[in-house]
Amino acid sequence: MEPQEIRVLKLHPQARLPARASAQASGFDLYARLDGALTLTPRPQRVPTGIALETPFGLDVQVRPRSGLTLAGVAVALGTIDADYRGELLVTMWTFGGIDAYELHDGDRVAQLVIARLADVSLVPTEALRASERGAGGHGSTGR
Repeated sequence: MEPQEIRVLKLHPQARLPARASAQASGFDLYARLDGALTLTPRPQRVPTGIALETPFGLDVQVRPRSGLTLAGVAVALGTIDADYRGELLVTMWTFGGIDAYELHDGDRVAQLVIARLADVSLVPTEALRASERGAGGHGSTGR
């Protein structure tokens, strides 16, 4: 299968293109595009990346946290980049776990893009669902 292309537009000359940190990394690192430093707090803030994407329909582009930042007490909101969105990628970030402040600088890795193919499905209204072993059991119903 031929790889699909996602076009990346640098909205600022100093913006960095997403890149894999290693040959087998599943995500592409996203970099902060800042004029100076930005101090993250427990209140969510949008961090600019200085890039925009043109994604072909059929691909699922998600912004995901980086494990190293999570370990340091910095959260990243999971986000979906729709194929028809052409604006700047902004990463929603905040501190947690008693961390009051975390300083970001231009070029810091702030999140990752993970790209997958969308399933070609239809949602079909129905009057009833077939029974399953789990049934309507919710959170924790299958054990630990």
